[in-house]
Amino acid sequence: MIKRQRIFITGRVQGVGFRPAVYSIAQKLGLSGFVYNDTKGITIELQGGEEKITKFLVRLQSRDKPPLAEIKSCEAVDIAVIEAEDKFIIETSDSQGTALSEVTADIATCRDCLTEMAEKKDFRYGYPFINCTNCGPRYSIVKSIPYDRPNTTMSEFAMCDKCAAQYTDVNNRRFHAQPVACGTCGPKIRLTDSKGKTIKTQTDEVIAETARLLLAGKVVAIKGIGGFHLAVDALNNEAVERLRERKRRDHKPFAMMADSIERIKEHSIVSGLAEQVLKSPQSPIVLLPKKKNSAIALSVAGGVDTFGFMLCYAPLHYLLFAQNIKVLVMTSGNISDEPLICKNEQALEKLAYIADAFLMHDREIYRRVDDSIVHFISSEPVLLRRARGYVPTPILIEENCRQDIFAAGGDLKNTFCFRKQNQLICSEHIGDLEDAEVYHHYLNSIEHLRKLFEVEPKVVVCDLHPGYLSTRYAFSLFGLRVIQVQHHWAHIASVLAEHGLSGPVIGLAADGTGYGTDGAIWGCECMVASLDGFERFGHLAYYPLAGADAASKEAIRPALGLLAKTYGDDFILHKFKWLLERIEPETNKQEIIFEQIEKRINTVETSSLGRVFDAVAAMLGLGCYNHFEAQLPMALEAIIASGIEEHYDFEFINRTGEPL
Repeated sequence: MIKRQRIFITGRVQGVGFRPAVYSIAQKLGLSGFVYNDTKGITIELQGGEEKITKFLVRLQSRDKPPLAEIKSCEAVDIAVIEAEDKFIIETSDSQGTALSEVTADIATCRDCLTEMAEKKDFRYGYPFINCTNCGPRYSIVKSIPYDRPNTTMSEFAMCDKCAAQYTDVNNRRFHAQPVACGTCGPKIRLTDSKGKTIKTQTDEVIAETARLLLAGKVVAIKGIGGFHLAVDALNNEAVERLRERKRRDHKPFAMMADSIERIKEHSIVSGLAEQVLKSPQSPIVLLPKKKNSAIALSVAGGVDTFGFMLCYAPLHYLLFAQNIKVLVMTSGNISDEPLICKNEQALEKLAYIADAFLMHDREIYRRVDDSIVHFISSEPVLLRRARGYVPTPILIEENCRQDIFAAGGDLKNTFCFRKQNQLICSEHIGDLEDAEVYHHYLNSIEHLRKLFEVEPKVVVCDLHPGYLSTRYAFSLFGLRVIQVQHHWAHIASVLAEHGLSGPVIGLAADGTGYGTDGAIWGCECMVASLDGFERFGHLAYYPLAGADAASKEAIRPALGLLAKTYGDDFILHKFKWLLERIEPETNKQEIIFEQIEKRINTVETSSLGRVFDAVAAMLGLGCYNHFEAQLPMALEAIIASGIEEHYDFEFINRTGEPL
């Protein structure tokens, strides 16, 4: 019996070779009909025997599903048979309607493309932008959906006959691969000096000269998938220190890149699961325990017990490493705390005094995207920074929302989010909003993602802190209902949402700063919380913290606050001279801060556990200043990791101060 079905599929189904897979299965089974992208996902109409249609659906969701595809829903309805239809075709995408489909994240170069790039007889031999349906840039080049070439930055490059033949061949791995190109028709690289003067333009010469400069200890700005990296030889301590000095990044650990797991294992302990994450299509930076006697320069990651490693994920990286390069520092191409740079002209303007040379290309990066970072907790991988490879893949929840919502995020390490129906569409890592350029990037990113997914928020959610820039922005949005959420409840609620739970649960939120409902600065809270509300039933005892923003950097401030809280009227500065001078040698500064605390000048009550870590690290002589966020707690964590049995005495008290 002949029947016809219309099938709607949602999920990660655009830009991953889904339509060619549909076409191939339909052809093999002798089914007629068509398939096309739309703003919700994929629409298929199939006509043929009922048994064959059933086989089609089984194969599409199992063995014949494209490697990068992820099906979230598959709904089929019977429709009228079309007489005399005898072909299956791929139709033009439908751009009308509400944008609900997933925009695919940027994916690391696949093995098939690497094999072709190394094959001298292949017309893409040594081509630094080789890609196919299963790999390459996606989110960083897309301007709008549906994900078709005219809606990407590749629209500037007209395909040559060879590329066009593969693009239109349904049996080819590059069928409808939107960034497909070659050395004849696609983007090209060039090497310039710090003033923008061209040094080399021939691909093999550019690669060879760049490698020579790196091995000679030079700093090279390299344009990648989501922005520029600043690269130096990670085995050359002088080169790394030179990069630190020029970038004004004195202490924060640098990320590194290698071209094989074996190379990474020379310097780090790599578990089986860590190896899987490193080799995954997302190719994030993974924090790994250091090996003793590693040849990595000491200045790469001082004061911590881990290295941040990633594998090559772009063809250009592999070509460079083939020039006898072992390990490179690959840190974000920006001035510290500013947004990642992705445009050639801006790179030359801002990085000219940092980089000795620039390896650039002429494919526009439409969305700057930092590298993602993964660490392990109890042997389980956990994202520290969700960016390249993961964004903008939505998090799906069970319930549909009747109104679109915008969540503004916090001010530190900002990430914002849109909710559209049952999708949580999170942005890439934005940064710290106190920097004017980051804040400008924040505003632009909100508008881009809103337009990309056609979100029209009616509600905006923001932090309770009245001084946050994100909070002020939320209140500036005319005509929207504003909901403020306490910072630590948001932490717990986000974990509930991530795991598909609604609560109530007992949650412990240990943090640096969060504006409390009582006006104090919370930082270590015990809550009974759900997605609907919370009750705070316990917290770290309040202590005075002087100095506003300076208190998160200068360890002397929480140290004095904790000593004053502990000893009360018996606390006398000179009696603790032996300890305090280790943290802050200027007696006058100690006295000013203590006077602030005594007179409650620019001083708040806080339960911040992060500042306790600062104070303890400083008392132990691990440092006295956070040059980057959580530097002192990380140093404390590094020495504790070896195993320490001792602990401080503590007690539980009720709200009236009586022991429990």
